[in-house]
Amino acid sequence: MSSPRRLFGRGSWYEARRIADVLRTETVGGVLLLVAAVAGLVWANSPASGAYARLRDTVVGPAALHLDLSLGAWAADGLLAVFFFVAGLELKREFVAGDLRDPRRATLPVAAAVGGMAVPALIYTAVNAGGALRGWAIPTATDIAFALAVLALLSTHLPSGLRTFLLTLAVVDDLLAITVIAVFYTSGFSLPSLLLSLVPLAAFGLLVQRRVRSWWLLLPLALLTWGLVHASGVHATVAGVLLAFTVPVMRSAAAGGPDAGPGLAEHLEHRFRPISAGVAVPVFAFLSAGVTVGGLSGLTASLRDRIALGIAIGLVAGKAVGISGATWLVARFTRARLDEELGWPDVIGLSLLGGVGFTVSLLIGELAFGTASLRDAHVKVGVLTGTVSAALLAAVVLRVRNRRYRRTAALEAVDTDADGVPDVFDPHSADG
Repeated sequence: MSSPRRLFGRGSWYEARRIADVLRTETVGGVLLLVAAVAGLVWANSPASGAYARLRDTVVGPAALHLDLSLGAWAADGLLAVFFFVAGLELKREFVAGDLRDPRRATLPVAAAVGGMAVPALIYTAVNAGGALRGWAIPTATDIAFALAVLALLSTHLPSGLRTFLLTLAVVDDLLAITVIAVFYTSGFSLPSLLLSLVPLAAFGLLVQRRVRSWWLLLPLALLTWGLVHASGVHATVAGVLLAFTVPVMRSAAAGGPDAGPGLAEHLEHRFRPISAGVAVPVFAFLSAGVTVGGLSGLTASLRDRIALGIAIGLVAGKAVGISGATWLVARFTRARLDEELGWPDVIGLSLLGGVGFTVSLLIGELAFGTASLRDAHVKVGVLTGTVSAALLAAVVLRVRNRRYRRTAALEAVDTDADGVPDVFDPHSADG
């Protein structure tokens, strides 16, 4: 009989090295995202809040091309296309050369991501029954940069399987979020513009498949594809994903032999990830997080709105129940078992961390209710409240677990038998 596969097990050495590199970059991006969001929130609630609103609403761009957009819209439609381009490259790499290429390894993160989307959506719908149901998808997203930044601050001895699972979960979560945006938040659909966008998209794909790296060829085609997708009514960030999916992940044998190694996707991801993490996402956060709360009384009033309440509960309780519940179901009804390094409290802490929603949640909120509207303000309050609450709860659980794993490492280093075999200390036991 084949041995049962382990949930949260370590991947290949190459995969572990690549994930470590991504974690270091995303952690820095998460810190920048946090700083930008706090800066926007503080400015919007300062005596100079009018200047912030004027900056966000400043219109630039050619009106003849219907690209006369506010800076806030440029950040959401333009800069976030870079973020989704990088996310698309990561998605394709995972499905072509990463752990998700193996259906057995992909089962858990896919199930956990679906659970982490379905339960928050159901909670929001229940809270807003008969009301503003268009915002059902707002609490379904996990902000990977924020989540990884929080995990990096908390983790010194937590098992590497937690980091691997969080990143893989976020990859699947991004794919689901992109699908939701494309299907449910498209307005004024224009089929001719969408069909025309396939022409520069195909040309871009042909060039990258031939490993052409000339920016003066690729960039105009990418911008033309983005512009036509934007004109079609489909959210322009989808163009970033479509462009990413044309990029080859592995170098062909003809181009470099059987050991040719990674393809152009890794090169482009290496080039564009700093732009995404250091510019695109922080600027979007700065221009989107600036909601005027109005002090404690204003915050309380906003949270009385069922929109904000549904989002906050969905991010905190919905994500925790959805992710941990789906994980338990997979372990209960399949041959998969929880990795022996981990305990269920680790899974619960990670599930709470999945409620750290920000970038995509704010984007879906703007698509659902419009920018700078009263409902949009309540969306931002709900997203910020849910994100902070989920991060704090996850910090409590994971700090306790981290302390136990640290004690395990210390006792294994000190408590050694006379024959040199370390004593076993179980962090999951009652006295651990």
